[in-house]
Amino acid sequence: MSPKNVQWWIAPARRIPLIAVGVLTLDQGTKMLVARMQEFGTERVLLEGFFKLVHWGNTGSAFSMFEGRNGLLALVSVGALLLLYLTRHHFDAHTVPGQVALGLIFGGIVGNLLDRLIYEHVVDFIYFYVIRRDGSELGFPAFNVADSAICIGVGLLFVLAWMNPGDSSAGQTAR
Repeated sequence: MSPKNVQWWIAPARRIPLIAVGVLTLDQGTKMLVARMQEFGTERVLLEGFFKLVHWGNTGSAFSMFEGRNGLLALVSVGALLLLYLTRHHFDAHTVPGQVALGLIFGGIVGNLLDRLIYEHVVDFIYFYVIRRDGSELGFPAFNVADSAICIGVGLLFVLAWMNPGDSSAGQTAR
């Protein structure tokens, strides 16, 4: 297969669902591995003072906002999936980068939605932190593969929108 044809090895209509299933599989697989970590404790330091694996449940959304509203957030996730699916043509779904972005987002949303439905919370396990001078931890909120996929997909959509502003006359100078 020549490098020119590499991007076409997956039919365009299948790219989004295949990427979504890949993200979902990786997300749920890593969460299963982290669940086994409980046999050895709830944390495993991988890089002292910087990175550890944890096994935390989050009933809220990003940064634990809307804590305890798992059911509502599950409904919001279903609504987001439906709205994104119905409006996907607005997000460069006809291009490979757009399909990758949408596949990442769909897979991430479904991964966290499954957690909400099965465990009644999202399983977070990636935790970056630093140790302050007083010995306390200052950490970034824990996250998971699904969260990462959603953020990367949304970031990619922003880059695509910035690179391809479309036919919009907004921001064009008068001639």
